[in-house]
Amino acid sequence: MADRVTVIGWDGSPLTEAARAALGAATLVAGAAHHLALPEVPPGAERIRLGSVSLAARRIAGHRGTAVVLADGDPGFFGVVRTLRAPEYGLEVEVVPAVSSVAAAFARAGMPWDDAQVVVAHARTLRRAVNVCRAHPKVAVLTSPGAGPAELALLLEGVHRTFVICEALGTDREQVTVLTSDKVADHVWRDPNIVIVVGGSGTGTGPGTDRGGWLAGRDPDYPPPVRGWALPTAEYTGQDPADPAAPPAEDQDPAHLRAAQLARLGPRPGDLLWDVGAGSGALAVEAARFGAAVLAVERDAAACARMSAAARRFGVQLQIVPGTAPLALEDLPEPDLVRVGGGGVRTVAACADRRPERIVTHALTRDEAEAVGRVLADGGYRVECALLQSVELDTGAWTERERSVVFLLAGRRM
Repeated sequence: MADRVTVIGWDGSPLTEAARAALGAATLVAGAAHHLALPEVPPGAERIRLGSVSLAARRIAGHRGTAVVLADGDPGFFGVVRTLRAPEYGLEVEVVPAVSSVAAAFARAGMPWDDAQVVVAHARTLRRAVNVCRAHPKVAVLTSPGAGPAELALLLEGVHRTFVICEALGTDREQVTVLTSDKVADHVWRDPNIVIVVGGSGTGTGPGTDRGGWLAGRDPDYPPPVRGWALPTAEYTGQDPADPAAPPAEDQDPAHLRAAQLARLGPRPGDLLWDVGAGSGALAVEAARFGAAVLAVERDAAACARMSAAARRFGVQLQIVPGTAPLALEDLPEPDLVRVGGGGVRTVAACADRRPERIVTHALTRDEAEAVGRVLADGGYRVECALLQSVELDTGAWTERERSVVFLLAGRRM
């Protein structure tokens, strides 16, 4: 086993005295090609070019001597330290950090980053990273070959964002480019690179945005002024339900139904949720508040305008798709979750054909519920149905004010 393993972060600046001392005593050095070319690497040391960190860790564990691993930026932030500290290797690790590539990228852009989300994009996580870019106004993406700026931009089609692309940070090939997302796929980008994706509402660029937040990865206004979720529809429309100009009753989905639907969907960061027949937009906004990316499909122009206003009021990102389902669904990106608020059995069937992990909807009659349940079961979903009843009371006279009875249907892909 290696006597000692020192992980040295490198950001392009001269190595510290501690890093030079550790490197000078090394009998094994692991790193990328540009790390192994550093003049401080001892000529007699065994060299390992890092590809798989796990394979390198096994070789280091079997080495008798002093090992050094060189890595870009802060190796403890989405870096090699996590793998090297895995119990199966039995390595004792010391870390000499450097400025992380995320911090360096934001410094080059002259932007604060305490309110930014940070994600890693590779073959398995690219789609989820894109969904975070849909859902948040400021995201740093640590890319990889095949999951870089062009791929991000192509999957973000229809969502306007600005990309700050930082190539080869800390080297003599460093370049920073700012482009709108529709232009990014027209270029070839050098690895390694990091992309800052900004845009949408709440980007922290308007008047008064010099105020600081208190929780990393959140807008300075977090938490929003309204506490709770599954709130009355009026909280999202800004209108009294009794107002003649308020949305029609069918668009005012009961809060208890919305709560049950959200509980069964479980929206979370990295998910893409379709809210089909979004109506008031209350569920779409609430799913976005949980961190999911949301596509709200709605045919009524006035409802689309109300949703847009609600998203601004709650500080979330919504992509609103005007149109009628199922036709409006054809060109949408693949969903993880679907709520069908309107459109009937044909729309549920069209959504099931796209194979999301979970689908929820509701029915007003048993016959309708059975028809929807059959469609979900035939589509390969395990179906749950519950009859929900809610009675709203007037707490002045303690008399019944409104009664709601509805069938909740939830499908989980098998």
